[in-house]
Amino acid sequence: MKARVKWVEGAAMIGEAGSGHALVMDGPPDGGGRNLGLRPMELLLIGMGGCTEFDVLLILRKARQDVTDCVVELTAERSASDPKVFTSIHAHFTVTGRGLSEARVARAIELSATKYCSASIMLGATATITHDYRLREVDE
Repeated sequence: MKARVKWVEGAAMIGEAGSGHALVMDGPPDGGGRNLGLRPMELLLIGMGGCTEFDVLLILRKARQDVTDCVVELTAERSASDPKVFTSIHAHFTVTGRGLSEARVARAIELSATKYCSASIMLGATATITHDYRLREVDE
């Protein structure tokens, strides 16, 4: 895997992944930025959310669960002093579908957290990571 980050001006940077996709990163005005894009630490948190949600959906599909929507909301705390690493992260999943098995959803989240989600496992070296979930039944 490769990536490239190019400084534009102030605190603005363009990050490009090996897949060819790019995004803008920037800092707040009081840090030399113009607030034009995501902060790098926000990207880490979003990356963890995408990684764990991808795993959960894949596991639930393999378990033949009829998932129609899935949202993971992340809340994180960072250390007050440098390096300002994440110290706690909470992931709240809202899984929507038809006839979902609560046991299978709980197991999918557990497997992602403990075995499959590389981002969660790496961030877990400095942060306490917790999860919970809510199931929503779709009306037919």
